[in-house]
Amino acid sequence: MLPVITEEIAQNVFNEVFEDMPQWRKKMIHYIKDENPEINSAIIEAANKTELDPKAIALGAYMSYLMLEIAAKENDDLLNFSD
Repeated sequence: MLPVITEEIAQNVFNEVFEDMPQWRKKMIHYIKDENPEINSAIIEAANKTELDPKAIALGAYMSYLMLEIAAKENDDLLNFSD
């Protein structure tokens, strides 16, 4: 089951992304290439096979990846919380 992406997580990611979108996208390409190369390859392949703007498709995928990653970490932190 996927973790819940809260409005706070989404807003924080949007704020980060749209501060400098081209730079953020480049940073995420390198981050995901190291973190999960298979996902990065799939994102790039999907973006290149679309008739829409490939950079916009990749941006959406990278944003979704980051939101899921943050939500999963928050979920894990809650489950592993101890007094």
